[in-house]
Amino acid sequence: MYTKQIGKNLYQVELDTGGFKQLICSYIIAGSKPMLIESGPTNSVHNLLGGIHELGIAPKDIEYIAVTHIHLDHGGGAGTLLKSLPNAKVLVHPRGAAHLIDPERLWSSSQAVLGYVSKVFGKPEPVPKNRIIPITEGIFDLGNDGKLVALETLGHASHNISFQESFNGGVFPGDAAGTYLPECNVVVPTTPPPFYLESALVSLDKLIALNPTELYFSHFGRADNAINRLKAYKTQLQLWADVTEAGVKANLSLEEIRNIIIKTDPAMTKIANYIQNHPIYKKTMLENCIQGFIEYTKNKQTKAQP
Repeated sequence: MYTKQIGKNLYQVELDTGGFKQLICSYIIAGSKPMLIESGPTNSVHNLLGGIHELGIAPKDIEYIAVTHIHLDHGGGAGTLLKSLPNAKVLVHPRGAAHLIDPERLWSSSQAVLGYVSKVFGKPEPVPKNRIIPITEGIFDLGNDGKLVALETLGHASHNISFQESFNGGVFPGDAAGTYLPECNVVVPTTPPPFYLESALVSLDKLIALNPTELYFSHFGRADNAINRLKAYKTQLQLWADVTEAGVKANLSLEEIRNIIIKTDPAMTKIANYIQNHPIYKKTMLENCIQGFIEYTKNKQTKAQP
């Protein structure tokens, strides 16, 4: 079984990418107009299709795949997935659309940033231009008196969109609200370069204003107490920014800055051993996400110079 019901008309799909449990999930909003949230990466499209089959949904009935952003783990599998969904179109931010149509640059940059992790996710296949709908906001009919509201939430990426479904009032934030580790009940910043702190904080305020009941993380799963989690994430991002700024001024290495963050951030202290031994998270959380703050800080300092 790939799917489990987590709300009215709402199902979570364990993508089991690379054999890693609780790493990436997609969501299916069921009803008279079924919709997918996140294609996930190329290498686990077959598991998402298995989830669709488990729910008895006809692939031809799926009208939209809503992609929060185009990073390999969220939208990389869209081109492959569309081959099995004859009537579906991809909802994606305009800044990301071109990279789905021609994903070569996306693949190259992903390999450079993610290293071996990019191979776990798989190379993206092109999405036909006529099957893309560029959006920054909008309202989409889910049938059964339901709707999906799209909202631009930049920061993690310059093309992140969040979605709120009306059946339960929850929000799919993509990576705008961080990575949730359900086994530890902890949120960790998701801030690979290029990261934009000011935009990220504005986006969190937008999400708080939606008054969501729950958050549906792509990494990983449903989390309650949504508003308090979003507020706490704002505080956490500012903490990482402050530590990194001090570290850069002191010419500390990434490893030294990372060690201070682990000691200073209670969430990181709690899960340090876990992520240091995780084949994926030790690369993404302990290297890429801290590098995002370092590059942000250096760019900020450069702009401040006369």
